[in-house]
Amino acid sequence: MRLAFTLVVLSMLCAGTARAAPAVDSIPACPADADPMQGWSTRAPPRKIFDNTYYVGTCGISSILVVGKQGDILIDGATEKAPASIEANIRALGFKLSDVKAILNTHEHSDHAGGLARLQRDTGAPVLARAPSAATLRRGASDRSDPQFAQLDQYPPVANVHVIADGQVVQVGELKLTPHATPGHAPGSTSWTWRSCEGPHCVDITYADSLSALADKHYRYADHPAYVAAFRHSIDTVASLPCDILLSPHPAASNLLARLDGEAPLVDSNACKRYADAARKNLEQRLQDENHGTAP
Repeated sequence: MRLAFTLVVLSMLCAGTARAAPAVDSIPACPADADPMQGWSTRAPPRKIFDNTYYVGTCGISSILVVGKQGDILIDGATEKAPASIEANIRALGFKLSDVKAILNTHEHSDHAGGLARLQRDTGAPVLARAPSAATLRRGASDRSDPQFAQLDQYPPVANVHVIADGQVVQVGELKLTPHATPGHAPGSTSWTWRSCEGPHCVDITYADSLSALADKHYRYADHPAYVAAFRHSIDTVASLPCDILLSPHPAASNLLARLDGEAPLVDSNACKRYADAARKNLEQRLQDENHGTAP
């Protein structure tokens, strides 16, 4: 049974009415046909996803802002070069960096954690992460427990990292976000869920971490059966999460930007299951290729 501990990052500030976001300044749209490996540090137009949840990331890497009356929560810092764009997007939506009271992370690779140190410095907020991620974030470098270790870049170490457990609710005022351990793509991989309501219309939002089975030339998943078992469990976990709106750290992995532009349905209760099914096929293909000696 999933633990349901609650970490109150901010228990009480002055209560107030919800903040309204003004019109966003003109920012070039991300190219619709861009390679998923491009645009990781290129500012994307910020936009509202649903109710209090906003996209403030880059064209190639997601960063999500969840806004509350008593403070905000930011998830992911993208690359080391991205914080200026993320901060500009937060301001463009009419919000303040000082209102960010907690910073969360999906996983500890440089393309999602590289900007955390600066974002922490500029907001003053603590970074919260599960233990495997926390150790890496503090070093600014992964170790051999990560399948991609030999090809990963280092990034600025994050000083103020608080360790949270699987299922330990992060609460800022009325905001409650739940972490779900989904190791596989990285040892500290964490998916996040929360519920947002626009009047009587409520949806479950899942920010599902990357589930791709990638490895450097020195690592074989087949040599690590316990890690593979945990990876399979992670895939099952994502498939079972409450999921009306799926978000992903690489927006291309869930067609997120096109969905935000109205080119595909934003709300899809089967999205997490399809995301997990694709990951399951990817992992099994990786294992098969390793056994045949054809893995990249």
